[in-house]
Amino acid sequence: MNYLPGTASLVEEIDKKLLVVLRDGRTLIGYLRSIDQFANLVLHRTIERIHVGKKYGDIPRGIFVVRGENVVLLGEIDLENEKNPQLEEVPIDDILEMQREEQMQKQQEEERKKKSMLERGLQPHSDLHDDLF
Repeated sequence: MNYLPGTASLVEEIDKKLLVVLRDGRTLIGYLRSIDQFANLVLHRTIERIHVGKKYGDIPRGIFVVRGENVVLLGEIDLENEKNPQLEEVPIDDILEMQREEQMQKQQEEERKKKSMLERGLQPHSDLHDDLF
């Protein structure tokens, strides 16, 4: 097997089942059907997998085009170990509700931290400025 530089190395992954983690935190699982020189991906029979604790739910997404700059991680799914007994699959509505609750808890915790910092005379960290540097 020869080493292919850059996105050309993805050619070997065509027609394989891949897990893709996006910059916004979403996890996609699908079959890689096409790539280009910018690492843009076309995934077929794609699902979006949502994890909350030891539970997960899958949302069918069909054909999914992913812009290469949004890919954080990409890896082949081990088909033999795909069904992980350590995780419990739950209905989509249930996992979406759990995800919403988890996000609300994180937001409340961030607000408590900001309030605590302001009470101590410290300026809370702002995510807005991170994009500028």
